[in-house]
Amino acid sequence: MTHNNQQPVFDFLATRARDVKRIDTHAASVFLSGDRALKVKRAVRFLFLDFSTLDKRKAACEAEIEVNKPYAPAVYRGVVAITREADGTLALAGAGTPIEYAVEMTRFDETQTLDHVADRDRIDDALADRLGRAVARAHNIAPARRGVNFAATLDEIITQNDDEFGGSAGLFDAGAVKALTAASRAALERHRALIDARERDGSVRRCHGDLHLGNLVLIDDEPMLFDAIEFNDKLAIIDRFYDLSFLLMDLIERGLTAAATTVLNRYLTETNDDSDLDALALLPLFMSLRAAIRAKVTAARPNRDAALEARARDYFALAQRLIAPPPPHLVAVGGLSGTGKSVLARALAAHVPPLPGAVWLRSDVLRKRLFGKSETEALPPEAYTATITARVYAALAAKAARIFSAGHSVIADAVFARNGERTDIERAAPQAFHGLFLTADLDTRLARVGGRESSKAKGIGDASDADAKVARAQEDYDLGDLTWAKVDASGTPEQTLVNCRTILKF
Repeated sequence: MTHNNQQPVFDFLATRARDVKRIDTHAASVFLSGDRALKVKRAVRFLFLDFSTLDKRKAACEAEIEVNKPYAPAVYRGVVAITREADGTLALAGAGTPIEYAVEMTRFDETQTLDHVADRDRIDDALADRLGRAVARAHNIAPARRGVNFAATLDEIITQNDDEFGGSAGLFDAGAVKALTAASRAALERHRALIDARERDGSVRRCHGDLHLGNLVLIDDEPMLFDAIEFNDKLAIIDRFYDLSFLLMDLIERGLTAAATTVLNRYLTETNDDSDLDALALLPLFMSLRAAIRAKVTAARPNRDAALEARARDYFALAQRLIAPPPPHLVAVGGLSGTGKSVLARALAAHVPPLPGAVWLRSDVLRKRLFGKSETEALPPEAYTATITARVYAALAAKAARIFSAGHSVIADAVFARNGERTDIERAAPQAFHGLFLTADLDTRLARVGGRESSKAKGIGDASDADAKVARAQEDYDLGDLTWAKVDASGTPEQTLVNCRTILKF
């Protein structure tokens, strides 16, 4: 519902400079010219926002700056008044009476928002990795909010979804809606204690709230969050996994499962919070709710046509898939240095159900963490004693078991040269374990290790510290009773991936 006549302001902003481009949404009008963007809140009131008065719009503009500037300081400049001057004309930040307010932003290339980048098939593994890092960074600085009862918010979302699906003029099958609602409620009840515990522990935060690809932009080739929700705290004060789930769902819906897998893995690495391993159990519910909300919002658009109806049904079908994930798997990838374990594990993760793919645990990374080092910092020789190695493998098995217990798949990547190391990882998930052991001749392994060393010399880091000396020494290892599937990995990474997927059957 519209409450004020803003047309004079819109006319002024549309004509005050050359080549002004106007973009309208349900809640804002944005005027683009030169290196500046001016965003005016529309004088509307909906169930979830109220911009019906000038004071409310001013407060919303100020809140938008407060919420978004930490995410994108180079984009968000401040709040500027549109004033009526003594002679009756309008001015930007003039001396007259303010009649409207705008969020002033630095204009960016709209083709660089990640929805457009995805449309051009340009979200590769490197960009997905940076994206996961950006979201983790945003969540790490987000203030915690306790006592909000986020589980009750989820209750409300499920109820609202059910009501609005029922009012969509037969677009969604009534039986399917009933089943989705029941499954969502069951998942919420099953995980309510975990959701409440995460709130007590600080994982409910003032998050972005609308974290889909269209609200991320590449600036200087780095992903930056923008347009976070400022108008409704209930939509933004949420579990950070629920925030992340919107992005994961959006990537999955676009067929970018590999990117979603990479985002999740980088996020977990950057937050470095073991409680997040338990929270993986929440992803099916959280991602399903995000898909369901997209379904109902798409169905409710005023210009709904056959294409939009099909899109809404696709989102609904995705919500159904996500709420009922298949059983998890534990895949161990072993092999001597230079056999391509990590290359395989990274590529394989996206193919291991359930969505959004397996968590990749790498012994090299766990060892670095044990010594407080980053992934690419070299460790001293004393970090590779038998005692330290035993601690690393124990941590690897414990984390794998924790992830598997949360209903999520995991890939454990390590040499696994000893019987005991292999037995321990098998015990982490005996009912759904798959062991792969990669092999390659010494010359191939030396060439790969040498290539890695050359990359490090050029500043391209890797978590492995193994060099040619280590690779040669491993030739004398007694591998014991090796019962895992042996895979010749001397060919291309693509060939090795195909061979392993054939063995695994997923």
